[in-house]
Amino acid sequence: MDIAERNQKIKLRKQNKRLGIVQQKILLLLLGGLALSCARTASRQWKILKAIRGGWGEIQKQAAERAIESLYESRLIEARENSDRTTTLMLSRQGKKRALTYKTFAMRVANTKPWDGKWRIVLYDIPEDEREARNAFRDHLTDLGFRKLQHSAGIYPLECHEEIEFLVELHDIRRYVRYIIAEHIDNEIYWRNVFRLD
Repeated sequence: MDIAERNQKIKLRKQNKRLGIVQQKILLLLLGGLALSCARTASRQWKILKAIRGGWGEIQKQAAERAIESLYESRLIEARENSDRTTTLMLSRQGKKRALTYKTFAMRVANTKPWDGKWRIVLYDIPEDEREARNAFRDHLTDLGFRKLQHSAGIYPLECHEEIEFLVELHDIRRYVRYIIAEHIDNEIYWRNVFRLD
């Protein structure tokens, strides 16, 4: 990874760190397809928030109000007034991009099952005119735990097809990426040691 790539990665991480945990959680919940409908009064608004199952119940009232106000001021969420005097909060385009970026950095492969003896290999040949997508994809593979097999190829021992599919869709690079499951690799002893599989 060269200096420019490292600086870009640090910049993205700093942008996400500037958002508090509650703000990040709200963005990810909205990203999950939830359009939050809020009443005009704070007490009624909080009852609606509390009634929603999932992550909202864990957010404190004042923290939620501050986070929503801050996200709105930052133009990461948009508000739509409804005829029943409620307001619906939705991700803006910028907010969706931020939420997706946060989700990729937070993404981890679940390590709950013993190794199945197979190797996951990702090959990518992304052209120079899509350098930004290529660099981001390579960084995300590293964050997931992939190791460099050779130029534009990563290797990993655990099932991660869903995570790779998400990244491919996010960066719109399907035509450039191949996902392979291999049962044997000639230097397997080396890779077993790298991933501490013994």
